[in-house]
Amino acid sequence: MADEASDLSMILPRVLIVSRRTVRKNKFVDFVGEYHLDLIVSYGAVPVIVPRVAGVHMLLESFEPIHGVLLCEGEDIDPSLYEGESTTSLSQEELEEIKRLHVSDTSIDREKDSIELRLAKLCLERNIPFLGICRGSQVLNVACGGSLYQDVEKELSNKGRERGVSHLNYDNYDGHRHMIKVVENTPLSFWFKESLEEGKMEIWVNSYHHQGVKRLAERFVPMAFAPDGLIEGFYDPDAYNPEEGKFIMGLQFHPERMRRSGSEEFDYPGCPSAYQEFAKAVTSYKKKVDSSAWEAKDLKLDQEMEKKRKIIVRSFSIARNMYTAGLEMVQSKESELDAGAEFLESNMALSLQQEKRLKQMGATVRNASSYLERMKMNGERDMVARNGMGKMSIEQLSDLLSFYHMMGKVCSEVLERKLMAS
Repeated sequence: MADEASDLSMILPRVLIVSRRTVRKNKFVDFVGEYHLDLIVSYGAVPVIVPRVAGVHMLLESFEPIHGVLLCEGEDIDPSLYEGESTTSLSQEELEEIKRLHVSDTSIDREKDSIELRLAKLCLERNIPFLGICRGSQVLNVACGGSLYQDVEKELSNKGRERGVSHLNYDNYDGHRHMIKVVENTPLSFWFKESLEEGKMEIWVNSYHHQGVKRLAERFVPMAFAPDGLIEGFYDPDAYNPEEGKFIMGLQFHPERMRRSGSEEFDYPGCPSAYQEFAKAVTSYKKKVDSSAWEAKDLKLDQEMEKKRKIIVRSFSIARNMYTAGLEMVQSKESELDAGAEFLESNMALSLQQEKRLKQMGATVRNASSYLERMKMNGERDMVARNGMGKMSIEQLSDLLSFYHMMGKVCSEVLERKLMAS
């Protein structure tokens, strides 16, 4: 069991990431952006890609253990999951125009929606660390009862908000940036502390989206806003403590892709911090899960050992009463004596003093002479025992060792008390 525990501790924490489906050479291809994978690996976790394949949403238990979930790119979330199209402020003509402008994003992928919403809710139920980037942040908000703008530019402009903020530029996809205002005393403000000018709390982020958070779910607190009022980052303050394995957060921008032109160097030193702190939370969460699992296993073993101990102690008690009272063997008691007999037969390495004490106690009243004779047959029994144990698992051997160690201690204590009393 100790070896198994050691092996388990060597397994790196697992982070599930759902792939995005695209078409390549007339065939579907699943992919995940490599920047996500690189950062997860560099901070000590293992990315486990969940393929966007029909029916996978019913197989998520097969991906256990889950120590963290990272959700990122993908198409628009089905509006029916947060509000029906009949309730939107957009006209049918505007909706059709949006589909033409953002054709690669507006093709709804219900299977991906189902997979990711199930994972998000699983994280919320179990307090599994969750990081949502772009679409992933929108999934998190919807999973908690929030809603989305079906098109940021049209809906925010229609509400008379500040204009001039472009959240998507197809002609300058990676190079496009817009300013966001970071909220003080939030994780984002601490990560980008070196880059925030005093009194301004502003950084420039990339942007690849035409949708965004409309109504933020109640459990979340905003971490940043765009000039048009759009929430660019949020988190659950009651579920944020990476050292304790707590992390529930959504970022609308892509810090992993905020790199300087022609370089892998980040725009700001704080860019990789979300992944670093997320990985820290994932590692801490795994430690808690592993610890709980072993505690539960030890508790179960302790209960089983206690049950075995009671059975053997009763067997010895019956044998003692028969010996002291000089009673005949009662058939109904014979099966109960078997436990003590089997225990004695299996303890070959007893000293002469221990054999003498057991004989004095009367526990070997049933075929006592045959027990002692068998105990002396060490050679043959040793070979049989070694062959048998060689076929046992590490867990079985560990259980057996623990049991006999405990029973040896119990027997010694009981015998000592009995001999002192006699």
